[in-house]
Amino acid sequence: MTANPDDAAWFKSSHSGAGNESCVEVAMLPGVVGVRDSVDPDGPKLAFAPAAWRELTNRIKDGRLAG
Repeated sequence: MTANPDDAAWFKSSHSGAGNESCVEVAMLPGVVGVRDSVDPDGPKLAFAPAAWRELTNRIKDGRLAG
């Protein structure tokens, strides 16, 4: 990640229920979208270009992910 993920404001989806531990958290950083495991916030993080993140989330919403 080019931006410092420690300075980011991480958030979970509003669709995550209370106590749901199988979630990811997302942070909007300058020029990149950060993704991390909510159970292990100090663990590895992924970085997506904003266009790639939009494409991924659109595919998930539309059910277009290849299995």
